[in-house]
Amino acid sequence: MVHTYVDLAPKGKPVYLYTFDEDDQELKKAKQVLWGDWLKVDEGHDYTQVGPGWTAIIWAPKTKKIIYYIKTEHTSNQRPLEIIFLDVGQGDGAVLITPEDGAKEKIMVIDAGEGHNMSTFLNGRFKAYRGFDFEAAVITHPDKDHYLGFKDIFADHDIGFKTIYQNGLVERPVTGTFEKLGGVTEDGNTGVFYIKDLATEKAHIVTHFSDDSTFGKKVFPPVMFNALNNPKIQDFKMLSIDPDHSVHRNGRAYMPGFHPVPSKKYSIEVLGPVVEYDANDNPQLKRISSNYGKTKNGHSIILRLHFGKYKVLFGGDLNVPAEKYLLTHYSDLDSFPSKSNPNYQTMLDESSKWFKSEIMKVCHHGSEKVTDEFMKVVNPACFVISSGDEEGHVHPRPDLLGRLGKFGRGKSPVILSTELQRSTRENEDQEKVEELKNHIDELIDTAQPEEDFVDSIKDKISHLGRTNVDVYGAVYLKTDGERLITAFKFEEQSDKKKWFYYEYKIDDDGELHLC
Repeated sequence: MVHTYVDLAPKGKPVYLYTFDEDDQELKKAKQVLWGDWLKVDEGHDYTQVGPGWTAIIWAPKTKKIIYYIKTEHTSNQRPLEIIFLDVGQGDGAVLITPEDGAKEKIMVIDAGEGHNMSTFLNGRFKAYRGFDFEAAVITHPDKDHYLGFKDIFADHDIGFKTIYQNGLVERPVTGTFEKLGGVTEDGNTGVFYIKDLATEKAHIVTHFSDDSTFGKKVFPPVMFNALNNPKIQDFKMLSIDPDHSVHRNGRAYMPGFHPVPSKKYSIEVLGPVVEYDANDNPQLKRISSNYGKTKNGHSIILRLHFGKYKVLFGGDLNVPAEKYLLTHYSDLDSFPSKSNPNYQTMLDESSKWFKSEIMKVCHHGSEKVTDEFMKVVNPACFVISSGDEEGHVHPRPDLLGRLGKFGRGKSPVILSTELQRSTRENEDQEKVEELKNHIDELIDTAQPEEDFVDSIKDKISHLGRTNVDVYGAVYLKTDGERLITAFKFEEQSDKKKWFYYEYKIDDDGELHLC
């Protein structure tokens, strides 16, 4: 199958597919496409009508088979690495697709939200052209707005993952808070509490989640049970900075299979959770707060993608105590210094070597409970917030948005939110509501209504019951290591005006510019 990819046009210009109008004998714009979009080439096409400089492609080759044309100069044999920060409502869910072609391509799902949006996206994006054999699923931590969307995905035996990664904290089907993680143990010498019973390998997942008769109404265990019983899911591992859980190169930890090698321009660094060790050299995670939620959130898997000149940080659900813990760890300090302390600037300087990134997936859906110091250290030019409506946390917090702008890089830091980029209808169809009311009145007066009449009422009810989301707020990031864009769809539904994007470049002096 011969195919090509959409290239990035210069100066932010949009790229289009065209159709040939037989009546006017000319090409006309039909669809806007985005950098990296996959296009099937129509082999042996007759270009007599359109002339040179065009490539014919087949749109929807397995269904409609429509012929479109694209300027050949707007195509490329190379595609960018792609990250889709999916609109999963209140929660996190992202898909990373490496730039290799064919069987060498790797796809990783980082969290899956709480509902069905991730499952729907995976089915629509990947089923037709490559099936469902993915590299990895990452559950950054056991909060249901990060993991529950995996429940149906893992239950589908057509979907496979080479490895399911988690942060070592898995919630057993027992009552309590820290008891669900196996409890905490106090260090007799320091008085610090630690979680020691970590789920580091598949055997631990089998021990805790192979018997579903013990689950009751617990939410996390069925997710793991479904994964254990899926024959296409191969392995389960803890992911952390521990050498047993990651690949170490030059003093840094990387995801297995994503460590630096000469043949690849990208790698994925692991920055959290930070594993400590007891007197017997056994791994443990510090109870960073007496609050259960803050501890399990604070030990989120933190990833930093490196690709050429760019870095992208996945911030999980970090919070104030977690960020202070990480900043002191990576600056080799025993405690978090005050601003007047000389170690304060040292902490910022040293930590920036680990966390500074051009793009940041904002911690905890835009919660205000983050530190200025962590934002200063990351100092991104673009923030991506994953949040949703109908939640009680007021995410993203308005004061947090102001702080992001303050600590972002450049004159105009870009703040993108899956919730704010989403388009919803203000009102449902009032005309259909009135029609339905009239039909109900008629139905009351009719002893034996016609079947078609009843069906029309059902259709109108279904119409009114549809989702009120017209355009989901997914944020797309694409980069080849030299160029980078962040893109989202226009709220209006138009094939010719579909995408809005920001383009970034880093010059020879290392300065980042918004094109």
